[in-house]
Amino acid sequence: MSLTLELEFCLEALEEALEEECPEVFNSDQGVQFTSQAFTGRLEKAGIRISMDGRGRCMDNIFVERLWRSVKYEEVYLKDYETVPEAVQGLGSYFKFYNFERLHQSLGYRTPERVYREG
Repeated sequence: MSLTLELEFCLEALEEALEEECPEVFNSDQGVQFTSQAFTGRLEKAGIRISMDGRGRCMDNIFVERLWRSVKYEEVYLKDYETVPEAVQGLGSYFKFYNFERLHQSLGYRTPERVYREG
């Protein structure tokens, strides 16, 4: 977790993610860190197709927008973290809950983890 969206942090997060899984497509907004040559070059090197939402078009990736709405209203706004370590711990717990325990109506009342494993 970082308080800023610096390129180096984003590259480190990308490397950690690629150690776990290599997706076919990486979708992001047009933030400077995601459009940098270093970031797009790393995606291309891994054979990942790059997809970017249109500028100012939050509806291009409605599922991610819905995720962040849930994170804010079910966790962040309720907890009002006082420290960064507290936020790291709280968000880590929430994402585990969100992916492994929370049933999602849009997924037929299954968890994202179950849908992912079922392919």
